[in-house]
Amino acid sequence: MIVGFGALNLDKIYLVDKIPREDEEGFVIDVEFHPGGSAANTIAGLASFGVKTGYIGKVGNDAEGEILVEDFRRRGVDLSGVIKSEGRSGQALIFVDKSGNRAILVDPGVNDTIKFEEVNRKLIDEAEIVHMTSFICKNGVDSLESQKKVAKIAKAVSFDPGLPYVERGFEEMRDIIEHTTILLPNRMELEKLVGKNFREAAKEMVEEGVKVVAVKLGEKGCYVTDGKEEYFIEAFKANVVDTTGAGDAFNAGFLYGWIRGKSLEACGKLGNYVASKIVERVGARSYEGIDPERFV
Repeated sequence: MIVGFGALNLDKIYLVDKIPREDEEGFVIDVEFHPGGSAANTIAGLASFGVKTGYIGKVGNDAEGEILVEDFRRRGVDLSGVIKSEGRSGQALIFVDKSGNRAILVDPGVNDTIKFEEVNRKLIDEAEIVHMTSFICKNGVDSLESQKKVAKIAKAVSFDPGLPYVERGFEEMRDIIEHTTILLPNRMELEKLVGKNFREAAKEMVEEGVKVVAVKLGEKGCYVTDGKEEYFIEAFKANVVDTTGAGDAFNAGFLYGWIRGKSLEACGKLGNYVASKIVERVGARSYEGIDPERFV
């Protein structure tokens, strides 16, 4: 089982003629609502690929929360770790232009308020991997502190820090990174976190105890290393419609390969493949018809 631990957000996607700068105006072409949240998107993908999955997160007692829970229920995700509470569910307002570029505003709602005592320990004990991603931490740091404690007791951790955690600095993330099996940053995040170019930074992360570092390089593919082997893996060609969730989809492909016992290089290829398919569709969880078995 792979268990996600991260924010649950309802993505409200606005397709726009352009992403306005300060004092500029644009117009909305279309609007779509999709369940989101970085770890949640990855877990949705893994569930769609037939992997046994669960989730640790929190939603409010509102319509947005019902949508988020129902999507997981439909995919067969174990919901025993999803907490319902008073307050607003998380939301992300996502503006996507015709070229697939995006800008995001996040309302974390109750996401930041998960106390360790609320975490379903049975799910943690059952998980082969706990996949963690960042919380915004604007309404407190309870969820981050809970992740640090979970990292110490999980069998294995995959960690995509995201910019919110990168901006908090390496020392604050050390408690998670020291217990991370698979680190899944993009190039900018890793270089900002460590202060070195991504290859040197990846080597330093391995020295810190991380077993595998997979660096997402966007249209250039990915770089993966375990300190002994290293691979630059080219991206697949794609007709880009919406880049929302591309990194989460990469994580789903990579972790699918990992849990199936595939080679480091094969995991990187799977990550690139799944990401290339997601960006051709609107929404971060449009996994229908994507078959990772094509490469395994």
